[in-house]
Amino acid sequence: MGTTSAGLKPELSGIPADAPEADRMRALVETISAYIDYFHGGSVKMEAYDNGILTISMAGACNGCPLSAETLHGWVEGTVKQFFPDLKAVVAASTTA
Repeated sequence: MGTTSAGLKPELSGIPADAPEADRMRALVETISAYIDYFHGGSVKMEAYDNGILTISMAGACNGCPLSAETLHGWVEGTVKQFFPDLKAVVAASTTA
């Protein structure tokens, strides 16, 4: 399942409705990332989902952008909560080594 800037619509038909929640969430985050890449040159990636906490890493134009918090909480968290209402929080992956 890749993201495409030209087509702007990742292929999601390979994810069955009864797939594990983490797999469905990863597919949704990949779809969000495709739009962020197309419109802003950045990307988001699901790193983990544990106990209702979704951990996201940001790359490209999102990495270090002063609006990355708005992207993370407004766009990513807001969208994911529409499909996964039990989501407790979306947090940024640690960037420290």
